[in-house]
Amino acid sequence: MSSAPLQFAIVGCGVIGRKRAASLPAGQLRYACDLDPTRAADLAKTYPGAIALTNYQQALADPAINAVVVATLNGALASIALAAVRADKHVLVEKPGALNAAQLRTVQAAAEQTGVRVRIGYNHRFHPALQKARELFESGVLGPLMFLRARYGHGGRKGYDREWRADPKLSGGGELIDQGVHLIDLAGWFLGDFPTITGHATTSFWNMPVDDNAFLSLRTATGQTAWLHVSCTEWKNLFSVELYGRDGKVAIDGLGGSYGPERCTYYKMLPQMGPPETTVWDYPAGDNSWALELAAFAEDIRTGRTSSPGLPEGIRTLEIVESIYRSSGYPVSTAGL
Repeated sequence: MSSAPLQFAIVGCGVIGRKRAASLPAGQLRYACDLDPTRAADLAKTYPGAIALTNYQQALADPAINAVVVATLNGALASIALAAVRADKHVLVEKPGALNAAQLRTVQAAAEQTGVRVRIGYNHRFHPALQKARELFESGVLGPLMFLRARYGHGGRKGYDREWRADPKLSGGGELIDQGVHLIDLAGWFLGDFPTITGHATTSFWNMPVDDNAFLSLRTATGQTAWLHVSCTEWKNLFSVELYGRDGKVAIDGLGGSYGPERCTYYKMLPQMGPPETTVWDYPAGDNSWALELAAFAEDIRTGRTSSPGLPEGIRTLEIVESIYRSSGYPVSTAGL
C-alpha cells in the first residue's frame, strides 16, 4: 500500500459533510461537491487547495482521488457510493447507506469486483463512552452478556413533519431508519446477529407518512435480547445504552450537547450481590468520533482490512428496518440503482 497521504472528495457539504471535512488531516480534502454551489464553495474555501464542484463525477474522474465521503440525503447515498466504487475509489458512506438493503447489495457486488473498502458511517461506535464500554466488554468483566436495552430520541422542532426526513422518497422511512439504525448497529456490535425480529413502528404525534416511534425486540440464536426504542417525540433529548452481563453492567448515557454529558458507568456485581461496585468515566471534552472513524477508514485503506461496520452490517441493519416496517404496515422502499 502507498504511504502517500490520501486525497478525499466529500459529496454533500451540509452539516455532516462539514463535520467530516473538519476531521480530515490538513491537505487531504481535494474536492467539496454539492448541488448547491454556495455550500460547496463555502466548504472548499475553508481548506486550502480544495476545489468546489457541483458535479461529483468530475471528482471521481481524478486519478489522484483515493477516497470519497458520501454525506448526502439518504435517497442519494447508494447511487453516489456505487459510482465511486465503480470508479475504483474507497468509500465512507453515511448511515444508513441506502434507502433499502437491495441498494446496498448492489454496492456490495460492485465492491467485490473492484476490491475497494466501503465503510458505513456509524460514528456512534467511536464515541468515547461506547469505546470504553467495548473495552470493558472485550475484557470479559461483564461475563456472558444476557441482554441490551437502549433508548434514543429527540423532540423534533416546528415543521419537522415537512422536512426531508418526513418524505419516504428521500429518507426511506422515519425515526427507525434515522436514529434507529444507530441502535441496531450498536446492538449487533455487542450481541451479534439477530435471527428473530419483532416489534412495530408507529406515527403517534407528527403529521407525516413515516414513523415517529419504533419499538424493537431482537434476539440472537442463543436467546440474548436487544430491546430498543427510538423516538422523535422524546421531548428531552435522550441517549441511553445498557449492557447486562452475568457479572456486571455497563451504562452509556448522553452524547454531549443537547443529549447531555457523555458518561460510561460500570457496575461490578459482588460475590455477596447487593449494591454493586461502581466506576464512572465522564467525557466532557466533546465528540471526537468523526475523527476516530475517519482514521479507522484510512487504516482500512492502508492495510486492506475489511471495514467494520461495512456493507454486510449495513445490509443487515436495513433488513431489520424493512422487517419492522413491513410488519407495521409502512411501505418499504423498492428504489433500485
